[in-house]
Amino acid sequence: MCDDRNVLREAKRIVVKVGTSTLTYDNGKTNLATMDKLARVLSDLLNQDKEVVLVSSGAIGVGVGKLKFRGKPKTVREKQAVAAVGQCELMHMYSKFFSEYGHVVAQILLTRDVIDNDHRRENVINTFETLIELGIVPIVNENDSVSIDEIEYGEHRVFGDNDTLSAIVSMLVKADVLIILSDIDGFYDCDPKKNSCFNLIPTIEEITPEIENCAGGAGSRRGTGGMITKLSAAKMVTSAGINMVLANGKDPGIILKILNGENVGTMFVAKKGGSDRYE
Repeated sequence: MCDDRNVLREAKRIVVKVGTSTLTYDNGKTNLATMDKLARVLSDLLNQDKEVVLVSSGAIGVGVGKLKFRGKPKTVREKQAVAAVGQCELMHMYSKFFSEYGHVVAQILLTRDVIDNDHRRENVINTFETLIELGIVPIVNENDSVSIDEIEYGEHRVFGDNDTLSAIVSMLVKADVLIILSDIDGFYDCDPKKNSCFNLIPTIEEITPEIENCAGGAGSRRGTGGMITKLSAAKMVTSAGINMVLANGKDPGIILKILNGENVGTMFVAKKGGSDRYE
């Protein structure tokens, strides 16, 4: 095991971000087997006295499946309505799966004005801390029904995708590690969808201009985040002294491998002496 990875074995407070592409099949329907295993793995961490926060995408994707739409809604109004249906269904499923393993979940929906306002941000932090103290799993998403930042991907935003949101949440709760589960195995030296010769980079100690050039465009058609947003999230958390691992979420059991220090995915190494203050 790499020396940098050994620190992950001591991680106490863990933020896990799971994307739409992990939670749904290509046809848009919910991947129940993955959700069940994710709940089981995170429940096992709680049983080890770890502290877990889950940042979950999927409200629009699950809403599309629930309403039996053939594709993503096109207008903002339609997307917000579908997100309202999907978020309800998503939390219902999470609550059901976690309860099977003896644990309780809570929903936290955030918007940019909450993070921008000092008083509201402090209230959110207090809510996180109380839930964690009670052994409850906070499940976080952007409030798509009232916020269009993630839906429309505006240029000037605090968070417009759940990769960025997961980084902000990690800083708010002072996490030891952020694990982003995606539909790729980690960070590559070039876009594997466009190049046949590509290599997975197991450890990134500094995000250089060369590393930034490796980042491609948008991700899968079912999600909003691509490699650019994941790299942005990595820059945020590592600057705050938090390690981050990007890995494939097809099998949520990979979370246990990561926290055991195994060399899977890509680890972005935290900067020593980094500030945990949210900017």
